[in-house]
Amino acid sequence: MTYRLRIEPSGHEMDVEADETILEAALRHGFSIPYSCRNGTCGTCKGRLVHGEVDYGDPDEKVLTAQEMASGWALFCQAIPVSDVTIEVQEIGAAKGIQIKTLPCRIARMEDLAPDVRALFLKIPATEKLPFLPGQYIDILLRDGGRRGFSLANLPNDEGLLELHVKRVPGGRFTTQVFGTLKEKDILRFEGPLGTFFLREDSPRPILMAATGTGFSPIRSMLQRLFSLGDGRPVHFYWGVRHARDFYCEETLREWESVHSGFHVTRVVSQPDSGWHGEQGYITDKILRDFPEPSNFDVYICGHPEMVFSLSGELKNAGLSGDHIFSDAFVFAKS
Repeated sequence: MTYRLRIEPSGHEMDVEADETILEAALRHGFSIPYSCRNGTCGTCKGRLVHGEVDYGDPDEKVLTAQEMASGWALFCQAIPVSDVTIEVQEIGAAKGIQIKTLPCRIARMEDLAPDVRALFLKIPATEKLPFLPGQYIDILLRDGGRRGFSLANLPNDEGLLELHVKRVPGGRFTTQVFGTLKEKDILRFEGPLGTFFLREDSPRPILMAATGTGFSPIRSMLQRLFSLGDGRPVHFYWGVRHARDFYCEETLREWESVHSGFHVTRVVSQPDSGWHGEQGYITDKILRDFPEPSNFDVYICGHPEMVFSLSGELKNAGLSGDHIFSDAFVFAKS
């Protein structure tokens, strides 16, 4: 059984196969709509169902409420059509043509960035290319069928290297390997690039960036791209961690601040020790304090879900349109 999917306002139409989600169908046909986690937890793919019926799947009640479903909203990474359907969502042209691949890769090297953060440098086969947009991520495919998503911290390059920043998670199925048994020359498999969290290069608006922990990794990729373009827009980056020792790439950040006059970094520690004399608390509070009227900014937010959802909501309450908020919540995998 197949159904017909129509996307408004673009008018694009396509077939949806049995048991295929709306997001899967759109991506299969080469049309990119907003998405991130693909497991119903982050809310990036939430959109309006204009016509037709769907199986809503198993969305998180915090992300899609029963009232929202009754009002015609759905998570397109979960919703499976059970009739012809029409949805309303803004397609993302910049991601069109970026091919999602499943590839093997070899661990070229590993580097400790902080006590609980390790960089993996993955080398794809010489016969392959992996174009991606700064801010996108890949899924590492585990042998038991699970997958773990990690943002790409570098830019596409001729060497075929992908850089991931992996934070140690106690008991984590993949991170335990990263900090234990994995070694150079080991082979992994991944799928990507994925997601619609990436730098909007055609915007003239000043930029606010916010990250917690290794949420810095896609921000780093975006900043590399921004500076390589010679883009002179003001950029204010807020980075929050629990302990000062969790910051890394400090030399790079200081160099960027010295070279780019419009680039400013605010480091915030939520659990400071006696040796920390910088900002304390949470980045949401600091951003709202420093920018009480954020309506003119493009905002990029990445990291812990509570921070992402909280800051997004507070910025909207302060007058910033959701069309100018781009986010990637580092949600925990369901399996």
